[in-house]
Amino acid sequence: MPEQQNIEYKTSWRDEYLKWICGFANAQGGRIFIGLDDTGAVVGVEDYRKLMDEIPNKTVNHLGLVVDVNLREREQHYYIEIIVPVSTVPIAYHGVYHYRSGSTKQELKGIALQNLLLKKIGKKWEELPVEGATLEDFDRETIDAFLQKARVKERIPADAVTLDTMSLLQKLELATSSGEFSHAALLLFGKSLGRVSITASFKIGRFGKSNHDLLFHDMIETNIFSMADSVLELLKRKYLIRPISYEGLQRLEPLEYPEMALREAICNAIIHRDYASTYTFLRVFDDRLHIWNPGNLPEELKVEALKENHSSYPRNRNIANVFYKAGYIESWGRGINKIVEACVEAGLPEPRMVEEQGGFSIVFYKDAYSLENLRKFNLEERQIKALLFIKEHGQISNKQYQGYFSVSKRTATSDLQILLLKQLIEKVGSTGRGTFYILSKPNGAINTPKGAIKGQNRR
Repeated sequence: MPEQQNIEYKTSWRDEYLKWICGFANAQGGRIFIGLDDTGAVVGVEDYRKLMDEIPNKTVNHLGLVVDVNLREREQHYYIEIIVPVSTVPIAYHGVYHYRSGSTKQELKGIALQNLLLKKIGKKWEELPVEGATLEDFDRETIDAFLQKARVKERIPADAVTLDTMSLLQKLELATSSGEFSHAALLLFGKSLGRVSITASFKIGRFGKSNHDLLFHDMIETNIFSMADSVLELLKRKYLIRPISYEGLQRLEPLEYPEMALREAICNAIIHRDYASTYTFLRVFDDRLHIWNPGNLPEELKVEALKENHSSYPRNRNIANVFYKAGYIESWGRGINKIVEACVEAGLPEPRMVEEQGGFSIVFYKDAYSLENLRKFNLEERQIKALLFIKEHGQISNKQYQGYFSVSKRTATSDLQILLLKQLIEKVGSTGRGTFYILSKPNGAINTPKGAIKGQNRR
């Protein structure tokens, strides 16, 4: 078994491995094997009797932690298994807090350390009180907008609209009985984000071909309940275009990307971000739109599981509750599925989702026939070039295919048939010189391939 989130192999014992024990205890617990190599093969330890006494004593003396230390035998070699429990309090080794993430050990500092300390005492940053905050710091107009939306969705009782600000915030668990207001309360309904965090704003930038080519930018600094609407309105007005098309006599002007998918992604970035960290960034490029918010996914979720049925694990429970009551989100963990479905329906590639740089990214692509997207389909290079040729020239015939790639009619027919089966192109005409091939309609109606066609090379 290879090393993973909860397993670590070491060929021999060193006292510095107390850091690994510390990291497991601060994370999800785990097991460390002494006397196994990186592949899990037994190499054995000669001084196992000595280590069976030393390791338990050192973990207690240096970490204040009790671990199980077991002697194991395999293939006539002895090795040691250390079982590390999850600690209910933060554990430090010589004043440094370690944390196991994936198959690596990290030293926690700054915001990451603050979040660990809060987690271990059962608190979250959004729940902490804002010193000196008063009712004067709240925007009643935003609160009334929330009440109106929540009543339309019937997610609050009718008499809630008559509550004064203090009573309502207490009902939403945003204020204590003694009158203290939480970070979440000021973020949601406050007059100024700076009262809570100078980095709670939402940055938007228009770029050329790279991250270094910034053309213009804006910053949304409203309270976060109003932020999603403000971000989307600015995108529609200044950053995105509306291609004009017609359905019969009806003029259609949809956004470059599905508006519902954008709204869902923006709301997710606002709700789930780590507000003790940096800004949320939205970058608009010629061919893509990239949203990044600080804060990795919860430990219970992995990126690959987001498109499957999964529970919702909001980082900011109280913030998510307000957005849910207002009808901005659902509580079924289907947000990502809705985004993907909207993009597929609009004929765009599935967005790319990834954890990077201590945060979560979602990238929307405008062009389904981009080189990056086409490489997902296990195609020959000439087939990819043929699709790019059609994209540039509008169509291609079998004879053009033969001449362009110097292949036989049989090979050209076979290649084009595969593209037809993958629904990447459509055939116009039945037989003869008037037959040609165009990109599938609507343009870009292709997504993650269902599998390779028999006879095609695998990536």
